[in-house]
Amino acid sequence: MKKRDILLLIGALAIILFLVAAPDETTTRVPSDETHQRFYSLVKEEGKKAAEKFCEDCHNEEQVAFPKDHPPKFRCLFCHKLEQ
Repeated sequence: MKKRDILLLIGALAIILFLVAAPDETTTRVPSDETHQRFYSLVKEEGKKAAEKFCEDCHNEEQVAFPKDHPPKFRCLFCHKLEQ
């Protein structure tokens, strides 16, 4: 085996180990309920950014508050995935 092949094999094994050791997903998914169903349609028709414009209508300090350590709120669907 050439040195290049060994390095490639080591790199591939490192990637596989990284993926196997990755933690489970813990971010809450967007519910597929009556309240959120219109956003599922909007994502399909116009994309995530179009749907995200409406998240803060309900998810704000007065209604559905964010946890203290919540990251910036402008890209909701980057972390919060839609249900399958």
